[in-house]
Amino acid sequence: MAEQSTTTTLPTPENQPPSELTTPEESKPTLEASATETETAATTSTPEKETTAEKPEVTTEEHQPPKVTETAVTTTTPETETAAANLELTPEEHQPPKVTETETASTEKKELTSQKEEAAAEEEETKRIPQNLGSFKEESSKLSDLSDSEKKSLNELKHLVREALDSHQFGSVPKPEEEAPANNDKPEEVTIWGVPLLEDDRSDVVLLKFLRARDFKVKDSLTMLKNTVKWRRDFKIDELVDENLVDDLDKVVFMHGHDREGHPVCYNVYGEFQNKELYNKTFSDEEKRKHFLRTRIQFLERSIRKLDFSSGGVSTIFQINDMKNSPGLGKKELRSATKQAVQLLQDNYPEFVFKQAFINVPWWYLVFYTVIGPFMTPRSKSKLVFAGPSRSAETLFKYISPEQVPVQYGGLSVDPCDCNPDFSLDDPASEVIVKPGTKQTVEIIIYEKCEIVWEIRVIGWEVSYKAEFVPEEKDAYTVVVQKPRKMKPADEPVLTHSFKVNELGKVLLTIDNPTSKKKKLVYRFNVKSL
Repeated sequence: MAEQSTTTTLPTPENQPPSELTTPEESKPTLEASATETETAATTSTPEKETTAEKPEVTTEEHQPPKVTETAVTTTTPETETAAANLELTPEEHQPPKVTETETASTEKKELTSQKEEAAAEEEETKRIPQNLGSFKEESSKLSDLSDSEKKSLNELKHLVREALDSHQFGSVPKPEEEAPANNDKPEEVTIWGVPLLEDDRSDVVLLKFLRARDFKVKDSLTMLKNTVKWRRDFKIDELVDENLVDDLDKVVFMHGHDREGHPVCYNVYGEFQNKELYNKTFSDEEKRKHFLRTRIQFLERSIRKLDFSSGGVSTIFQINDMKNSPGLGKKELRSATKQAVQLLQDNYPEFVFKQAFINVPWWYLVFYTVIGPFMTPRSKSKLVFAGPSRSAETLFKYISPEQVPVQYGGLSVDPCDCNPDFSLDDPASEVIVKPGTKQTVEIIIYEKCEIVWEIRVIGWEVSYKAEFVPEEKDAYTVVVQKPRKMKPADEPVLTHSFKVNELGKVLLTIDNPTSKKKKLVYRFNVKSL
């Protein structure tokens, strides 16, 4: 029976000439070439790099071209060699590559029993772990979007804050050079998160956070604001921001990228505390726990001061809590420090969390949530998102683009300390669902001589991957960049290929998914003209 296929074409760049796409002709000879390939592991360990340079294999006995040099894809038949050497494109023909994604039936088989077991395990995890606990739309920070009642509350709070500043109710202590006679009528100056109160529209955004934290009850909001200002003065926050505190928690809490709406993303990796040396160094006594708290407050303050408090700006953070290998509730020192930190955040940092995502959630955390859940407001619950180990990457991609997600969480973004000269956070990735029992082919049509670099990964792998270049010339050889390779879940690399194209044609990236589960394919590419 003939194999049916459906094709979805992505948006074509402006001035893109129409082009009919065809699958590689079976009659074309095939040449296996080596290409530059690297792997980025999903964990801190570095997997062995696969050797991809192999002897060329030609499918026709009549033609025996020499080996193709690394990263080169030129063929040596007289016709194609001449065409490649004399290739001259008019300005109109210099166009970005065109991408087409084609779905066909899988050509591989997988044991049915293992498929059923995997599907049952995933279904059980989904039942036990809540996904999203209600819809939540972040309130607008645009002052023009406020309702009449909200505007009224804001104006009332501003009036009370003005009275408090005029009468020095916030109790700020002036510097020695600023001391004035007792009858001085100069208003008190109060700055919070780098924003002077009542100086400009940024102050309105700050005051709105306190109003929303207290359901727009003006007097309660003023009380919370005064308490926060007092705590900041007692804790010496402004001095703390500039201190040079030393800790070993760079892998425990860090900022990385932005979500799809522009919120900066903060990762909290609790599994790092399985390291007994790090745990004891951080929590073993009261003095160390205080130092831990100061480092976290400093980190938060520095992050907040990078937010945009202007009307309509992004002034909240997306929090991701990785629960993989978390020590759990049995560690009383961690539990005590966490409780203290949470209380400080609730009292002094209102409305700074856009959403809280908990990934790699273990069973015991569900017990913990069952206990605290009834005490949470519906609004607070609606900001929470939970995902078990098998759905963590998929859940993150709902809110964060793959190029912004770190490699260890299923994305393509490497640690800022590492070097990726080919791609950055600004290079967008494409996402494709590979349905169970299907094969997905990404066709990248090349319109000019260039060097093309691509990154590709499938979350959880369990698929076969191959890559090849099909020249446009009718009698040219199809070049095998990557032979069909079965990728296992333990591999979890991001595969990167660099390839020089000296003749018109197309790069084909094929993922064959024989399993009973849909898979998420993520890829991106860059092209440099030669």
